[in-house]
Amino acid sequence: MDKMGNFKMRRISKLTRVAVGVASLALAATACGGTSSESGNGGDETGGDKGLAIAYDIGGKGDQSFNDAAYAGLEKAKKEFGYDTRDIEPTEGETDADKEQRLASLAKQGYNPVIGVGFAYGPAMEAVAKDYPDTTFGLIDAEVKADNVASLLFAENEASYLAGVAAAKATKTNTVGFVGGVDIPLIHKFEAGYKQGVEDTSGGKVKVISQYLTQTAEEGGFSSPDKGKAAAEGQIEKKADVVYQAAGLSGQGVIEAAAKAKVWAIGVDSDQYNQEALASYKNYILTSALKDVGGAVYALAKSVEDKKPLTGAQTFDLKVNGVGLSDTNPEYAKIEGLSAAVDKAKADIIAGTIKVKTE
Repeated sequence: MDKMGNFKMRRISKLTRVAVGVASLALAATACGGTSSESGNGGDETGGDKGLAIAYDIGGKGDQSFNDAAYAGLEKAKKEFGYDTRDIEPTEGETDADKEQRLASLAKQGYNPVIGVGFAYGPAMEAVAKDYPDTTFGLIDAEVKADNVASLLFAENEASYLAGVAAAKATKTNTVGFVGGVDIPLIHKFEAGYKQGVEDTSGGKVKVISQYLTQTAEEGGFSSPDKGKAAAEGQIEKKADVVYQAAGLSGQGVIEAAAKAKVWAIGVDSDQYNQEALASYKNYILTSALKDVGGAVYALAKSVEDKKPLTGAQTFDLKVNGVGLSDTNPEYAKIEGLSAAVDKAKADIIAGTIKVKTE
């Protein structure tokens, strides 16, 4: 891009094509994947002859968001490589020891790679990876430093900045909302980018109301649509007419509340306008801040299949279309100045003209 005025944003509503581009970003790969069978001697088994396995985060499959995006990546890998896959649900109130046992069981059964979907798998991944050095592990949203672990990280703040631009252009009340599932640094990234995008676009004229549902994931911040609905209703009562949620399964309640009040919701992770379970609310889902979890899952599986397993921190940002903003709702293009403002913001972030906050 020589000049931002000549930059033409490539639409990314079909974000899963990022996988090939992301794979090309692989850092130095170590020999941490194989196709030999289990050695059967307790720990330290070699990578097995089965394919990808994923262990879900809180909320599990069916959240129409984060976990379902991971499942889409698994399905793509299964179809392309024709191997066995497995996906396992979390249990209520589980401990790190439970997660360790789950990851170790998958590795021992011969699945390779084994991916923990969510930052909560960090301690378990660190404990298990060293016992299975020939299995490639993937950890989404957190970093574990080990030769056989690929940490799949995302620039959520960049996608959220674009969501903030869209919100500032769409609001008529000059008040917008943000609902975070759990009050943790990861979700702070969403809020920080969103607030900055709103402020930069409106010149500070648009107010952002923020609320976190719980202090810990165990309290249900990512898995309680009723909590999300109540929070959104409270913000709408305070005149918010655009509400952005980064709350996993709880976000469905935010979207429901927005649709009931006939105001805009902004989805997260997956293109929630296209989610079947949310079809009755889709007319009020203006856009979604996309996070290509499925592309990351697929990219790791492909790297193992190619005998060049990814390792270390792998960052998925706007430059590789690893994050972005959907434009599938026809109303998105009808709001004056919205598309152009988002296009310019994306170009400026990629060029480094805009530095997006993380806190």
